[in-house]
Amino acid sequence: MKITILFTIIFTFGFLRNVLSRDTPLPFEAIFNFGDSISDTGNSASHDPFPRNSPYGSTFFKSPAGRLSNGRLMIDFIAGAYGLPMLPAYLTIKKGTNIKKGVNFAYSGSTALNKTYFDQRGMNVKAAAYSLGTQLDWFNEIKPSLCKSKAECDAYFKKSLFLVGEIGGNDLNEIIPNKNITAIKEMIPDIVDSITKYTSVLIEHGAVEIAVPGNFPIGCNSFVLKTAGSDKKEDYDEYGCLIPYNNIISEFNEQLKKGLETLRQKNPTVKIMYFDYYGAALSLFHEPKKFGFVYGKIKTFEVCCGKGGGYKLEGICGRGDTTVCADPSKHINWDGFHLTEAAYKLMAKGLLEGPYANPPVTPPPFKIH
Repeated sequence: MKITILFTIIFTFGFLRNVLSRDTPLPFEAIFNFGDSISDTGNSASHDPFPRNSPYGSTFFKSPAGRLSNGRLMIDFIAGAYGLPMLPAYLTIKKGTNIKKGVNFAYSGSTALNKTYFDQRGMNVKAAAYSLGTQLDWFNEIKPSLCKSKAECDAYFKKSLFLVGEIGGNDLNEIIPNKNITAIKEMIPDIVDSITKYTSVLIEHGAVEIAVPGNFPIGCNSFVLKTAGSDKKEDYDEYGCLIPYNNIISEFNEQLKKGLETLRQKNPTVKIMYFDYYGAALSLFHEPKKFGFVYGKIKTFEVCCGKGGGYKLEGICGRGDTTVCADPSKHINWDGFHLTEAAYKLMAKGLLEGPYANPPVTPPPFKIH
């Protein structure tokens, strides 16, 4: 009897989900994503494939899947919540691939600023070749395959969600190890200008719902804690995060929000949402126990995939004799730069279900699970 009831519940849920996806119009027909490794689903891996035995992707995909985590990323959870498939990476698209439901242009290591910007300053940033500007060029290249006339494109993009970022973190990462706070701050206006410029370009293409994420609290980032750590107790908050670096990102995010507000005033018919990655991630680092993660002044920031002493960052995930923790779902950090699937899932829920999107995003038809 109990088995019959359980089967009925499962069948009914599945039936209702199928009916909803077939007969009820979805809020968005497609998603187009731009960014860096936080949302790259295979573009960088098309150039530098993971070894077959790599631990990346091991939890969900059971093998490397082009993602710098143990499983799904926020963009995967967001697409699923809107009833859309995981986005194909632009550089992996083959003839006959259905791209009408969206494409992912994010590239690991990419920057908001173009390569020329860094070259002129004597900085060799190879991944800047895949900057936000390059990703917009890729979008231009596939646009004729998505829609033909302006009227057709306007109608199609009106039913699409665009995500511009997270991006800009890699621009700052180039000088963070030097601990030059002044130089980092001086870059912020240029990065923000680049993000808002390319967001404007998408609006010109016909985008009417755009989410622009802020940056993560890098003062809680394992790599930053290891490479830019301080001997001064007052440089850390009560949870173990570096205050000066979180303050830098807070300043960056405030400037970005001001830039987006200016865009809203210029484009009153466009919904421009700010995704608060900073707040969503900080809540995990400040209350790890609440979310079921391991916790402690050092334990909270220890990576799942690594080896050795402080933060387990004496080895590079997937290389040499590094190991993977017994239960990745109990860790926030995956490899020192990127978070675990469990952390990304909670952040995605906070974005789509509140309170980390301003204004709130169009409610998705499905819950993140």
